[in-house]
Amino acid sequence: MELKVTGEGAESYEEVMLIYSGALKQINTKLEILNQEFQHVHNYNPIEHIKSRVKTPGSIAAKLKRHGYEVTLANMVKYCNDIAGIRVICDFTSDIYKIADMISNQSDIHVLAIKDYIAHPKPSGYKSYHMIVTVPVYLSDRIVDTKVEIQIRTIAMDFWASLEHKIQYKFTDVPQGIADELLECANMVSALDDKMLYLNNEIQEIKVEEKRERGGRQV
Repeated sequence: MELKVTGEGAESYEEVMLIYSGALKQINTKLEILNQEFQHVHNYNPIEHIKSRVKTPGSIAAKLKRHGYEVTLANMVKYCNDIAGIRVICDFTSDIYKIADMISNQSDIHVLAIKDYIAHPKPSGYKSYHMIVTVPVYLSDRIVDTKVEIQIRTIAMDFWASLEHKIQYKFTDVPQGIADELLECANMVSALDDKMLYLNNEIQEIKVEEKRERGGRQV
């Protein structure tokens, strides 16, 4: 799906990248507001922190070539879904789906695709929740619906993914022994996330019970 443009189309690489940067700012602002609202309503922040980036020209060209496309501006816009990328880091796996729902419920965000690597991890052990969305970028003479890739994961998942990325960068083919160790670490990360979520739920239940008991004593 290409960028839908109302009015004159973008004519240069610099202008297209300006639009992608604008899309990142739009999503960043939405996430910050949603996080603040969640804190106000539930006294809890589901988002630990946010990372964003625009893909470099070299990375874009390499991706197009890898998939057999000519390196052109039109192909870049049409076939690269992750030129604008945001990574949302949260504490617990349950937060991931809360955040995804909050994003999906925004009236001006259109979800194009979802890949749930938490429910269905990659063979390497990689876990994350991926969304491809479009968000309108308002320019002086047109509105451009622009694609953004959103990755949502826990702190533990992000740590593992960062290590895997560094290892993949160093090897054309990762040695089997290292791949096996990475998979074992992924299983440990998954167990840690499950345990931390369990502990958090236990804490919340204790707080609810204490509040109920205080309320009963006041009657």
